[in-house]
Amino acid sequence: MSTPPNATGGLPAPGAEEMTYVYAVGRDSPALHGLASRLPGVDGRPLRPVGGGGLCALVSSVPADTFSEQGLSAQMEDLERLEAVARAHHAVVDAAFAETSVLPMRLATVYLGDARVADMLVRQRSEFQELLGRLEGHVELGVKVYADPGAATTPAPAASPSAKAGSGRAYLRQRQAQQRTSQDAYRVASDLAARAVRLAESVAASRVVHRPQQGQLASRPGVNVANEAYLVPREHTDQLSRELSALADGTPGVAVEVTGPWAPYSFATAVVADGGGAR
Repeated sequence: MSTPPNATGGLPAPGAEEMTYVYAVGRDSPALHGLASRLPGVDGRPLRPVGGGGLCALVSSVPADTFSEQGLSAQMEDLERLEAVARAHHAVVDAAFAETSVLPMRLATVYLGDARVADMLVRQRSEFQELLGRLEGHVELGVKVYADPGAATTPAPAASPSAKAGSGRAYLRQRQAQQRTSQDAYRVASDLAARAVRLAESVAASRVVHRPQQGQLASRPGVNVANEAYLVPREHTDQLSRELSALADGTPGVAVEVTGPWAPYSFATAVVADGGGAR
């Protein structure tokens, strides 16, 4: 498994024992400095602020061997470890977002040291400031639409002994009915997903289409046919969430799941050009 694209640190310098993990970037403010003094990061390491260009990054130190390219690859393959890192990362971002507008950095964004972080803040100051201005006063809502044909299917009654002679024809009729039910569920779910888009875009400032979730990533039964995120003004969040959640009411075989409000992960797309690598 190759190093994930959100790991931006490159190789640690020879003899380096620690690297700098970046959680979020915001405008330099007492709120972020105060948060850094009372909140732990990955592996319980203390947070600290790193400033540059009028901006502030919340960071902590992490072991260089486990957050180098090779170390990160191993961590990404260990689901328990990945979950622990993700929980710590999101806890910092959510706490910071509750205090002030911040840009969540991607999971496992690491630099060779605080000086590299400060340099990145200075070089990308205009991009960060522009993005912070666009996201200010907004939150992210996630919207997933599911088709679940099984929930719309009434189990067929058990065949009586006298019906055995026609059991082959009965089985074919049952299978055809199930296929029609499945097709209907996917069609209705697709129509409902289109309605969700129209409803959300009436108030949302932006939209991101994610890949539908499958297997263990899916949060409920059925097939995830739509997985989208919307950047929504705070004042419209509750009303939009209620309206989206109600779209599937009384419609068997489909479901709408609304998550959030979250920090705007899907819209904080500031990508560091050299990622603090070994330049």
